[in-house]
Amino acid sequence: MSRFLKNILIVNFVLLLMLYAVEKDELSKDNVILSVSCVGDIMLGTSFPKNYLPPNDGKDIFKNVTKYFDGSDIVMGNLEGCIADSGKTAKCDNSENCYAFRMPTKYSTVLKDVGFNFLSLANNHINDFGTYGRNSTIDVLDTLNIGWSGPPNTFAKLTIKGVNIVFIAFCPYSHSNDLRNINRAKKIVTNLAKQNDIIIVSFHGGAEGSDALRVTDSTEYYYEENRGNLKEFTHAVIDAGADFVFGHGPHVLRGMEIYNDRLIAYSLGNFATYKRFSLNGNLGKTAILNVKLNSNGQFISGKIIPIKQIYPGIPVFDKTNYSIKLINKLSMLDFKENAILIDSKGMFYK
Repeated sequence: MSRFLKNILIVNFVLLLMLYAVEKDELSKDNVILSVSCVGDIMLGTSFPKNYLPPNDGKDIFKNVTKYFDGSDIVMGNLEGCIADSGKTAKCDNSENCYAFRMPTKYSTVLKDVGFNFLSLANNHINDFGTYGRNSTIDVLDTLNIGWSGPPNTFAKLTIKGVNIVFIAFCPYSHSNDLRNINRAKKIVTNLAKQNDIIIVSFHGGAEGSDALRVTDSTEYYYEENRGNLKEFTHAVIDAGADFVFGHGPHVLRGMEIYNDRLIAYSLGNFATYKRFSLNGNLGKTAILNVKLNSNGQFISGKIIPIKQIYPGIPVFDKTNYSIKLINKLSMLDFKENAILIDSKGMFYK
């Protein structure tokens, strides 16, 4: 056999190996199932206006619930406030009725210990200590290698099991990706979906308080502040290419629905809010939402782990299943045939 023919055979053999490798990679990617866990508002205590901080640098806050994140590929939540050791607030004075949240930087390691990959900075407390507080928070999360999103046009990316995942957070304020500007939100998500496998959208919006349990088909307000039309927003971003949408902001749980084979959780309530949040009634009830998605972002299965906060803001497992019962009720009321149903063990079914 001539050297020329040998070279051709070698080249063809190498090409076949490369093609096999690509096909094998695509096949394995198609079989990937990702486990995603998410929670609502997190505030690890504040040094303002005086010491409202947990002992032991906050290391005991999550000790009762850490096990429920085991095995999760992605863990997400909303960071309600800034991480900083100093700074001034223009928001209010030093009175007890002032709610400005500043978590010391040394407390931040507990977030990494739990396993958080992504945190939303799109909320009404990230700017409590101005640009300094926000930038300090971003620097801390970058050091911990925790992805974040909040300021306009920001998003975080992570590749897990060969799947490219994007996390982007919205809220009803111009200092962040603004959920009130639905056309802009759709454009952002559409562009991200063209280049990535899974798009996860987080939002902080809606009315607040113990009676803010229902999702409406209209714009919601807190006092006179426009907090967005959440159903319009969530459906729009899914139509644009989002694969999973979860919310927080009302400080209470809300219902869940399946829209175009994608899951929307409208509010996961207050997860760990030390000292400065009311825990009365349903304000102290929350949940860990665990979702399984395939590599295309399609919803495969879900589970609710019922959680409650005990004073002064420590999450623990709730044996009464209050959160499961409440989410079931609200889902049926607000979404009817699209509602998620949950059995007594927290598993989703239709």
